[in-house]
Amino acid sequence: MFKLFRDGKVWTIPNAMSFFRLLLVPVIIWVYLVKKDTTLTIVLLGISALTDVLDGRIARRFHMVSDLGKALDPLADKLTQACIVLCLAITHPLLWILLGICVVREPCMAILGYITIKKTNKVPSARWYGKVSTVVLYTTALAILVFPNMPQWISTSLVVLSIICVSSALLLYTKYYVGVWKEVEKEDAARK
Repeated sequence: MFKLFRDGKVWTIPNAMSFFRLLLVPVIIWVYLVKKDTTLTIVLLGISALTDVLDGRIARRFHMVSDLGKALDPLADKLTQACIVLCLAITHPLLWILLGICVVREPCMAILGYITIKKTNKVPSARWYGKVSTVVLYTTALAILVFPNMPQWISTSLVVLSIICVSSALLLYTKYYVGVWKEVEKEDAARK
């Protein structure tokens, strides 16, 4: 855990944006489930998505990329995704399957990431398939929020697409991490 702070880049604008997104999670749940304000929920998700896009760009543009940011950003993504899927699952039962996959995926990803950090001494960056799965999941959630009366076959198709993307991302990340581990083992064997 302390390796996340080794580069000295803790209090950066991108990390503050990720912390902000983490703080938005309970607010989004409260606004949607208690206040029952779909419009404000959409606005808060939009703010979360905007800060998600901006934090990465700012980090790369102004050389503020940090190990802490590499860990915080996906954590904020996953918690936001889980919270909105949980909220929407109340009215769209198929989303319980997606939530179940997310609940299984995240501990798996945490374990894979931890092992990779231990083996490589580096925090791995997000891969394109993880980003695609995030975009598809957010698009599905926003479509259901913005168009609550859309035909059932469209919402079902979007949820199934999300399930496929999230599941595929887990499989591709697993393949990637195992490949990194094998590469490290080859390098270690070559040095001996």
